[in-house]
Amino acid sequence: MTSRGSELDAPRVAAVYQPVVHLETGETVGYEALARGHAAPTEMLAQARAAGSIAALDWACRDAALAGALGAGLGNSLTLFVNVEPDTPSAIPDRYLARVQEAGSALRIVLEVTERAVLQQPAELLRLVDWARERSWGIALDDIGENPGSLAMMPFLEPDVIKLDLRLVQQRPTAEVGLIMSAVLAQAERTGAAIVAEGVEDERMREAALALGATLGQGWMYGRPQPLPAELPVVDSVVRLHRSWPQHDDPTPFTLVRSALPVRRAGKRQLLSVAAHLEEQAVAWSDGPVVLSTFQDGEVVDASTTDRYSRLADRGSFVAALRNGGALVVGAGVRSVSLPAGHRLGDEWSVVVVGPHYAGALVARQVTSDPQDGYDFVVTHQRNLVVEAGRSLLRHVTPA
Repeated sequence: MTSRGSELDAPRVAAVYQPVVHLETGETVGYEALARGHAAPTEMLAQARAAGSIAALDWACRDAALAGALGAGLGNSLTLFVNVEPDTPSAIPDRYLARVQEAGSALRIVLEVTERAVLQQPAELLRLVDWARERSWGIALDDIGENPGSLAMMPFLEPDVIKLDLRLVQQRPTAEVGLIMSAVLAQAERTGAAIVAEGVEDERMREAALALGATLGQGWMYGRPQPLPAELPVVDSVVRLHRSWPQHDDPTPFTLVRSALPVRRAGKRQLLSVAAHLEEQAVAWSDGPVVLSTFQDGEVVDASTTDRYSRLADRGSFVAALRNGGALVVGAGVRSVSLPAGHRLGDEWSVVVVGPHYAGALVARQVTSDPQDGYDFVVTHQRNLVVEAGRSLLRHVTPA
């Protein structure tokens, strides 16, 4: 997909590159491209957002990163990390199309997004992951640990690389650091994701990064951002990229789970107790699980559910409630999503709970006019299935 645009729209930026190294051997395994322009990167992004030109700046930064890597002959044994904004439209501007196509065949690319985007823009971020996977590009989650509430979002994105926030190696260990590392190591163990420690400045920090489970690192100890060197090594890549990604025709939680597990029938009173149990499990876990729920048209949320959802949101969990034909007020801090009237989720009732170490879901569909005996349902704790059901709901959660 391409898009047109005036050449005058392209901001002037250049790219510099900071090495990513193997912490045990010191061997360079990749480079992160960093934008340089008329101001600091964060300031340029803020100015572009205020001016409504974030897509133009983002594509200019991507192009500068790819152009520099191609010009230096980076090749596809070293990994190129490219920072991107998830809300940039996936359509490639015409002026950049040839470069993207060349880079796709010549470079080993991992798109890097910040932890902030995980919580603020889940639907946009999933579209970016789709776009990257279609091209066999990787995904890195940056600044993990800056906000512990985002840890439970990692399974929905299945990042190839998890980049630890620099404070984890530069500050003294705490209970919070233990919680973060438990979640990160569990995700890496399940998927084979590489762990990168940022901000490694000396030998003490290198040892701290290794103790935290990182195998790769970057920081001033290994080099500051600068142009790529004239001579680049050829290495065996240690960053494994996922080549598969679930592809479905815009599914719902019920259609996903029904295709994999037996369906039972029950009334609403029975299922309310199951839903309450799953929600209480989320409250009991201290690691900020994600809770995603769909409510049927006209459904009234009782006080106990509102209280549970509010407590979860207060503790930093990502909680979203979806309903057809109007937003639902479930509690302070809960993301309320209004779906179009007649949306296919309107006759489904789902409660999906995913944490770093727990996953469970109730998915149900009303099949008779009497809700007291008219639901087909499945309860599952199969992690991959629960995550996939939750991912289908997250695709509807746009910025608040």
